[in-house]
Amino acid sequence: MAEKKPFSATGNQMVAEAIRQAKPDVMAAYPITPQTTIVETYDKFVADGRVHTEYVPVESEHSALSACIGASAAGARVATATSSQGLAYMWEELHIASGMRCPIVMANANRAISAPINIHGDHSDVMGARDAGWIMFFAETAQEAYDNTVIAFRVAEDPNVLLPVITSLDGFVTTHAMDVCVMEDDETVEKFVGEYKPLYPLLDTEHPVGHGMFATLGPDYMKMKRIERNVITNSIDIIEKHGKEWAEITGRPFDLVDAWGCEDADYIVVCLGSNAGNVRFEARKLREEGKKVGVVRPRVFRPFPEKQIAEACKNAKGIAVIDRSDSFGSPSAPLALEVRNALYRAGLNIPVSDYIAGLGGADITLDQIKQVYTELEQGGNSSLTYLGVEE
Repeated sequence: MAEKKPFSATGNQMVAEAIRQAKPDVMAAYPITPQTTIVETYDKFVADGRVHTEYVPVESEHSALSACIGASAAGARVATATSSQGLAYMWEELHIASGMRCPIVMANANRAISAPINIHGDHSDVMGARDAGWIMFFAETAQEAYDNTVIAFRVAEDPNVLLPVITSLDGFVTTHAMDVCVMEDDETVEKFVGEYKPLYPLLDTEHPVGHGMFATLGPDYMKMKRIERNVITNSIDIIEKHGKEWAEITGRPFDLVDAWGCEDADYIVVCLGSNAGNVRFEARKLREEGKKVGVVRPRVFRPFPEKQIAEACKNAKGIAVIDRSDSFGSPSAPLALEVRNALYRAGLNIPVSDYIAGLGGADITLDQIKQVYTELEQGGNSSLTYLGVEE
């Protein structure tokens, strides 16, 4: 394997480069902080002739995804990017994209949802899309954002999947902070992603098809939804397969769930995205003090890797989940709900403590993480806790 020269780049730069290397036929997008530099960078690629993508600068995010759906249904390889209120504005189209089996790849710069107005990072926006039928990746680093985006094209366009994919990265912490990264050469990515061969393109006039047809009364609508469920559920093996293939090419590991120190851990913290680095840092310090602690980070959220979560956590005495979004009216936040379900279905009776932190870009400090581990040792919390907020 040829040695690759490291360089500094932001997460948004790396995502834009990954999309460029995948050579989409169409990109329709609308800029929104902190996603803007993804589409700005890509627009410059188009202007400089580095790609031959049809770049469509639409008037809104709703229009962006509408244009992407039309292009994908026609048979094009399609990409876009958004964030926060932009993702919320796409709500109607999210379900249409998945229901029509459009393999669109969309980067999301994870950001708070208003009100009050906030432009900083948390998972409130992307968690709002968790039931829309899209496969969902979460990146911890700029490097992972690049790798996830490349893998996303291969997964989305796999003939046994044909579903849209969100490849997400945390606003500002990952989108704008400089990180040490490497890239594969264009030829390697092009070969890995392959040529997109749509199965049922609308523009194939020799074999006419309909997309998004009206489902009349009777079981047809339910049949279609059951197919969607089966496809996204079964896609987990395909995601792992293509992720491992990319890992073999690059030498960078791919696991559906990253488990650190969990083999003998008594207490485990589960988290998503960029927060995992700080949790792992604090866990190393506690390990040096003789405490058996671990960290679990799902790299894929949809489909949820329940078996891998249960396997990583099976020996723990207590588990804490740190969410960066809330699910108002629910007893738990989104990630905690999934973890609890995974443990229950695996027959594991391990107490789970719920924490919410980092909303609106608030710092998740090392002291807060240490507090979580300390409370786990003491039996865990009795109700959902907002870290850093005094009652």
